[in-house]
Amino acid sequence: MVEIVLSVAAKVSEYLVDPAVRQLGYLFNYRANIEDLSQQVEKLRDARARLQHSVDEAIGNGHIIEDDVCKWMKRADGFIQNACKFLEDEKEARKSCFNGLCPNLKSRYQLSREARKKAGVSVQILGDGQFEKVAYRAPLQGIRCRPSEALESRMLTLNEVMEALRDAKINKIGVWGLGGVGKTTLVKQVAEQAAQEKLFEKVVTAAVLETPDLKKIQGELADLLGMKFEEESEQGRAARLYQRMNEIKTILIILDDIWAKLDLEKIGIPSPDHHKGCKLVLTSRNEHILSNEMDTQKDFRVQPLQEDETWILFKNTAGSIENPELQPIAVDVAKECAGLPLAIVTLATALKGEKSVSIWEDARLQLKSQTSTNVTGLTTNVYSSLKLSYEHLKGVEVKSFFLLCGLISQNDIHIWDLLKYGVGLRLFQGTNTLEEAKNRIDTLVGNLKSSNFLLETGHNAVVRMHDLVRSTARKIASDQHHMFTLQNTTVRVEGWPRIDELQKVTWVSLHDCDIRELPEGLQLKVLDLSRMQLPSLPFSLHCLTNLRTLCLDGCKVEDIVMIAKLKKLEILSLMDSDMEQLPREIALLTHLRLLDLSGSSKLKVIPSDVISSLSQLENLCMANSFTQWEGEGKSNACLAELKDLSHLTSLDIQIRDAKLLPKDIVFDNLVRYRIFVGDVWSWGGIFETNKTLKLNKFDTSLHPVDGIIKLLKRTEDLHLCELCSGTNVLSKLDGEGFLKLKHLNVESSPEIQYIVNSMDLPPSHGAFPVMETLSLNQLINLQEVCRGQFQAGSFGCLRKVEVKDCDGLKFLFSLSVARCLSRLEEIKVTRCESMVEMVSQERKEIREDAVNVPLFPELRHLTLEDLPKLSNFCFEENPVLPKPASTIVGPSTPPLNQPVCQTLIILSI
Repeated sequence: MVEIVLSVAAKVSEYLVDPAVRQLGYLFNYRANIEDLSQQVEKLRDARARLQHSVDEAIGNGHIIEDDVCKWMKRADGFIQNACKFLEDEKEARKSCFNGLCPNLKSRYQLSREARKKAGVSVQILGDGQFEKVAYRAPLQGIRCRPSEALESRMLTLNEVMEALRDAKINKIGVWGLGGVGKTTLVKQVAEQAAQEKLFEKVVTAAVLETPDLKKIQGELADLLGMKFEEESEQGRAARLYQRMNEIKTILIILDDIWAKLDLEKIGIPSPDHHKGCKLVLTSRNEHILSNEMDTQKDFRVQPLQEDETWILFKNTAGSIENPELQPIAVDVAKECAGLPLAIVTLATALKGEKSVSIWEDARLQLKSQTSTNVTGLTTNVYSSLKLSYEHLKGVEVKSFFLLCGLISQNDIHIWDLLKYGVGLRLFQGTNTLEEAKNRIDTLVGNLKSSNFLLETGHNAVVRMHDLVRSTARKIASDQHHMFTLQNTTVRVEGWPRIDELQKVTWVSLHDCDIRELPEGLQLKVLDLSRMQLPSLPFSLHCLTNLRTLCLDGCKVEDIVMIAKLKKLEILSLMDSDMEQLPREIALLTHLRLLDLSGSSKLKVIPSDVISSLSQLENLCMANSFTQWEGEGKSNACLAELKDLSHLTSLDIQIRDAKLLPKDIVFDNLVRYRIFVGDVWSWGGIFETNKTLKLNKFDTSLHPVDGIIKLLKRTEDLHLCELCSGTNVLSKLDGEGFLKLKHLNVESSPEIQYIVNSMDLPPSHGAFPVMETLSLNQLINLQEVCRGQFQAGSFGCLRKVEVKDCDGLKFLFSLSVARCLSRLEEIKVTRCESMVEMVSQERKEIREDAVNVPLFPELRHLTLEDLPKLSNFCFEENPVLPKPASTIVGPSTPPLNQPVCQTLIILSI
């Protein structure tokens, strides 16, 4: 009875007394309410700024910002602007009444009440701004072709190819035509239309090119399938790719630019005869290769454009050409492109916006006056149009860079090579460091892509050039005597150009050549003698006093001491060489900025103090190379020498034992690095980030290396193997939750019981906010992946999880963590003998507002294999789960219980 009376009294007080007190409170608490509003606005502004940092980082990583985040930021901006104006008006109101000596009670009451109200709104907005994640990673897609003109001939061919794709009796289709005629563009349109019409579950493409690189082709296909190879050999990758493609019910595979018969089995592409849901579209310049060598069932020729279509494409690319005096000249210019879209679009882009009749007249004259190119496959029309496009590039720097791209012999043009050659040629004016030069290269690459001279590859470390464009670049460079290049031949002095021409040459490239001496008179900046097989370098090399870049990649040269005489040398590339000892005389190259020893696996000796003498070194690459580091005072190089390289910003290195690392070594200046500690790591595969760290048998109690610990906080790709130091070793490595980490791989570490524990993190920190992939292998005592409750935003970018041979693991995620994984696309769990369920729910995790939140809404691939105790997917009675695009359940995995079977009926158990 007493409790009832007190309750009633409280209500009476609330309705009769509190209102009056509250009204007076607005007057008495005027300053407090104004100050409270000011503080709340400041809190909201700080939260808005923190969120902006996350948004900026996500955009920089190519992620897409969530709609609710954008709406909240707009709402917060509006409120902050309104509240700040209110606070400014309040200040003016105080000043207006005798400097505040005669307060206006009515005004104070209204302002105080409004401030209290706004403070409450601010608190509400701040509370609404707690997001699990701010952005999501866009699904990887093939490079989309630009919207093309609806040219009748092209639409007809496109429709014919699409009709053949819909024909169940046809599984191999060929597309052929001249170089530059538009085959690649056409099949990109085929891929897009097939995807839009949902004719296939998956559509993947890969470029074959004149010199096929099977591993690269496999990699391109795997990327579009969301795969990451563990196998290093071509055969192993082929088997894995074959298995993955066979899992997909219907798949379209497009292989572009085939020059000779291609063994699909070696790549890992299933035969359409065996996989009925698999269809192939192949392109080539030669119909015979398609029909006779690749056994295509139906072939379609892509013809050059007719004159009317040529003019339509040219005019629409070049922009409006309204001047009646100019138009007939432009029509003639377009005709000279021989109906090849490559030439039409490139030239029209170059002349876009030109209004001067004289410039167009000059263009027509140049196109018509061009004689034979003497270059196989490069017609006069194509060469003249591409050369004219080159002339219209703006600036010497971008023109020189275009020629440089064309001179590189490989199908793929590596940014790394452009850096080596470009710095030596002094192409990048105004840059002082290699890092600045690398940024300039990115700008120039973008410029050439927009001018249609470079092609996209989907990888920021590699670009590609159409072979007709490359031939044009080489002919221009040769005509201007900038370069002299030969391959696979014996070079004799009488075979060199005349002395007056040699003095203009800045680059000599002699790949796979037999050379005895260099002629006199060379004023070279760059010399490429890659893959030579000579006992020693030409004696005349020491005369090249101006040489800045020397490439001896893959050389069989026993004696390279002469290099020490090249005092101005800045770039020295000894990739894949077979030398066993680096000469001590290399220490005399005090201007050296880049030393590339990658792939020189036989290198066992680097004399002490050689590396430390290279005080200007900015980039040291020793990937898959020297590992025989010793302690200080020994005859071989020691890691302490790295401390003397104050300009070092890029480092690739492998260290056999962490004990060799100096305790005080600091890597604060490194912008990009691949550092491997231990002898179990492989340098194969594609590195997706700029900051990779791999640690084997690393014990924080035995190896207190501050430099490595600091690197961990910046690392984007982390691999850990055979770790010691107890159950929570990852927390010891980074107690802040790995805020920059995108990829984590942990294996063969029996002491680890969990990957992350929320109790080990600071109260305000989440865990792995940007991590995209998680791989756990042979963690036999792993109890939980994530222990405890985590801050919003933790694991919000995770898209792939792979767990293998973790016998102590009973469930993959707790329900609270699982609900954070809104971007998870793939789960693969194999050989975990204690695994009972994928998602486990504890009673304390039940939340009424989350009952209908779907688990893993983006899940596309689910693989469950060799899980003898698995009985549930999720403990919830009615879990809301997506329908994966493909699911594999191994033969030793038992059926899941009935509720889950109803949800995951596609498992086909």
